[in-house]
Amino acid sequence: MSRTAPRLSVAGLRHLYADRAVIEDLSFTLPAGRAIALVGPNGSGKTTVLRCVVGSAEPAAGKILLDGVAVDERAETVRRDVAALLDDLDFFPDLTAAEHLDLLARAHGNPEPEDLVDTLLDDVGLLAAADQLPSSLSSGQRRRLALATALVRPRKLLVLDEPEARLDTAGVAWLAERLQEEKAAGTSILFASHDPDLVAAVADDTVELTPRS
Repeated sequence: MSRTAPRLSVAGLRHLYADRAVIEDLSFTLPAGRAIALVGPNGSGKTTVLRCVVGSAEPAAGKILLDGVAVDERAETVRRDVAALLDDLDFFPDLTAAEHLDLLARAHGNPEPEDLVDTLLDDVGLLAAADQLPSSLSSGQRRRLALATALVRPRKLLVLDEPEARLDTAGVAWLAERLQEEKAAGTSILFASHDPDLVAAVADDTVELTPRS
């Protein structure tokens, strides 16, 4: 593995859906501590690219490397270094917001899970709702909790699909600031977004995708 390898390298990515190419010959690199936004209309393949990057979708062609090593979602390095939020989460109905995050923190071996969870709940604005069940939270609060499930994990690469969804103006501003902090800490970020303000605030580069006929 090269010490100078970018955090993420995508080369010649091609993905098929029902024998039709939805992604064709896509290439980009993402260094440590930088952010790339995938932009484009619905149906242009943004989520597909993110799924290929985290290893949950298999491309028809191309290479995806994390720190110079091919991505495999079963690999310990991917589980250790990649944190992602690509879907709406189905929370456990009987676990509180704090219990969800505590479970994840312990599963990933954090030595001080309680302190981490308290800090993160405060950061995402849910400290007062720590003992509430997800079903009792507003849609915006549930989105903040979903984002917290990615932020509670160790990570070198953060992969997010429309992280601004269901956040109000103040929530999007908080998110932009939080992602800037992630970059400053050396985390690389790949995200898809329809919010031009979030893209302008966070992304160092953009990759524009268009629907294929």
